[in-house]
Amino acid sequence: MLNQRYINKLRELMVKNNIDVMIIGPSVDLNFLTGFNPHICERFQAFFFLSNGEYFHISPQLYFEEAESHLGSDTEIFMWKDSENILDAIKAANYKYHLEGKIIAINNAIRGIDLIDITEILPAKYVNGHDILECLRIKKDSAEVEKLRKAAQIADEVINETINFICPGITERDIKKKIEELFTQKGVNLAFNPIVASGPNSSMPHYCDDARVIQQKDIIILDLGCQYQGYCSDLSRTVFVGEITEEQRKIYDIVLRANQAAEKSAQPGITAEEVDKAARDIIEREGYGQYFLNRTGHGIGISVHEAPYIKPGNKQLLERGMAFSVEPGIYLKNRFGIRIEDIVIIGDESADILNNLSKEIMVIK
Repeated sequence: MLNQRYINKLRELMVKNNIDVMIIGPSVDLNFLTGFNPHICERFQAFFFLSNGEYFHISPQLYFEEAESHLGSDTEIFMWKDSENILDAIKAANYKYHLEGKIIAINNAIRGIDLIDITEILPAKYVNGHDILECLRIKKDSAEVEKLRKAAQIADEVINETINFICPGITERDIKKKIEELFTQKGVNLAFNPIVASGPNSSMPHYCDDARVIQQKDIIILDLGCQYQGYCSDLSRTVFVGEITEEQRKIYDIVLRANQAAEKSAQPGITAEEVDKAARDIIEREGYGQYFLNRTGHGIGISVHEAPYIKPGNKQLLERGMAFSVEPGIYLKNRFGIRIEDIVIIGDESADILNNLSKEIMVIK
């Protein structure tokens, strides 16, 4: 069923931005607005919402029954069969709803090859609707905050239990499997594929392999999160096996100070780029600016990555209810990297840090 509160807000945003039609493919956007979360496949399907309040859905026959069940009897569904051409369904919808010549926004789940085909039979001005859809959920209400808080608490527990599991001789893959096992035991799903980056692999912020064997004197970045009742957590800690060098201790302290400065700066009325600057200034003053490869943070909610984006140039004002990561890092190519990440949420006067796991240096003996 349609989430009427957010459907009404979407209509207001579309009118404000001169958007006539929004096309939303299978995605978190579609699930958020309608509760319908179909599997993604090569067959085109999408929900069409018009700024005059009308809406309809285009569905392959394979998903028709499920779409009808979730979207309700008020939603007209243009169904197409595998033996038919999807463009015939588009033509039928255009004939009834007069989409031709309109300004049509699309979300990021619409494939480019489908859009190319659609534009050939439905001439219109097509624009990026991603930012508008993210604006719908950028400010979390109290119920959403509590779900984010619980997801963060579970992530704290899992990373703490994972640290106790780590020892020389096991592989990054073993640690990832342990993380997955712990989340399953706690009754939640992964929010994303965990990152376990050891030794020189830790210099790659989004390292995606898992074959390396853990060794004495290793440095390990752990980055993990879960979904609790649809809301995500995202947490990173850097730990040391056996011992920590003076250089590593120095860089850890820089990253920690950058993390703390950014979290302290996060408050209503300042811009996203100011939070980024609070972290970046510290790292740059210490001479490691070129090794801070990523933005300071990203929004979080039903998606692990959503608005607001805490990066240079983003002048979006932070408001109560906005939740995002604070994750400065320093990455020395082929040597090691260090990242410390928490989730914070903007309150009435300051940011509430949702993660309570210690950020003190952790050396695994």
